[in-house]
Amino acid sequence: MPQINRRAFLATAAGAATNLGSLLAAGDTAGVDEVLRSGIARRKIPAVVGMVGSEDKTLYAGAFGTRDGSGVPVRVDSIFAIASMTKAITTVAALQLVEQGKVDLAEPIAGRLPQLANLDVLEGFDAAGKPSVRPARTPITLRHLLTHTSGLCYDIWDGNMFRYTAANPATNPAKPGPLMFEPGTRWQYGQGVDWAGRLVEAVSGATLENYFQEKICRPLGMQDTSYILPAAKFDRLVSRYHREDGSDLKQDERKLPTPPTTFNGGGGLYSTAGDYVRFMQMILNHGKGPNNVRILQPKRVEGMMTNQIGELTAGKMKSFRPNTSADVDIQPGHTEKWGLGFLINTTPYAGGRSAGSLAWAGLYNTFYWIDPKRRRCAVILMQYLPFVDKEAVGLLDDFERAIYRNL
Repeated sequence: MPQINRRAFLATAAGAATNLGSLLAAGDTAGVDEVLRSGIARRKIPAVVGMVGSEDKTLYAGAFGTRDGSGVPVRVDSIFAIASMTKAITTVAALQLVEQGKVDLAEPIAGRLPQLANLDVLEGFDAAGKPSVRPARTPITLRHLLTHTSGLCYDIWDGNMFRYTAANPATNPAKPGPLMFEPGTRWQYGQGVDWAGRLVEAVSGATLENYFQEKICRPLGMQDTSYILPAAKFDRLVSRYHREDGSDLKQDERKLPTPPTTFNGGGGLYSTAGDYVRFMQMILNHGKGPNNVRILQPKRVEGMMTNQIGELTAGKMKSFRPNTSADVDIQPGHTEKWGLGFLINTTPYAGGRSAGSLAWAGLYNTFYWIDPKRRRCAVILMQYLPFVDKEAVGLLDDFERAIYRNL
């Protein structure tokens, strides 16, 4: 598999924070290279890009495999659909509005989004399969939306929502519901941050695309992060693949994505490893980006790093659409929490990230984590379904251990 030319990358990558000498001085990058190179060959994964950063430097960058079936090599600046990695960026946007006093984490959100008023809670199904609902007693807040405790669930990972959606396929997308539980009583991954994105648009008066570009992407130098992929960048887009019922991966049709007319806070961004490292470096720097540009105040970043769900636990998800996602349990046998925007592991990973690290992922097997204790962040990008496929998780684990062993 082709290996990235580091000299070419460092000469062309916008905003690179280091040089070849400091990259090589950071540790044994060849050891990380070998893990990714041999890993995709052994696991039959078409392409992978991995990158590691400290607070202000790129410590590792590697790209292996091919962009698509044509054999064009993947590059460090190749563009991936990052799906739910969008959620952390939406969370930062919402917290910026909190800082400005335009919205509060604890206020009932229906005052800003009338669609979230007077929702019902699903209590179950009768013998004929008809859903039984009751009015919700607790108003949804922005804190509920950002912590996946609102009751607004994705049907991929919630059995009752899957059953309800199957029986009611013509639901109104502008009016959510029913809730799968009383807000604040459970953690279940879902549509909360999707609606937080609508809140950002309603309060700011800008589309998410325009808001992100002005308030987050341009200040951080994230030049390739957008909901819209221009034709000039299509050659850098990595094709998606899918696996059905355990079969070999098959490439999806390769075509320029149609520009969206609406923007979703829960997913939809395209980005690169370098761009996402810049975003994570801002978190490591307590809200400060390059040239001392302030994205968030340290207090808000601290809230992102702190358990916000009390005694509830997070991160375990049974899949009801196996061709889209396998069951999710990234740290089996351990308890995880959720901050504002991030999963938080309460115990260290064997040979990897520290306890208290922040993480999440995207549906097409893109993963990242931020390790505040070790002052490191890392991202690994693949591009296929199902999510948390065993081969993708295996490569993620190998990459993580190689980083902490070699860098």
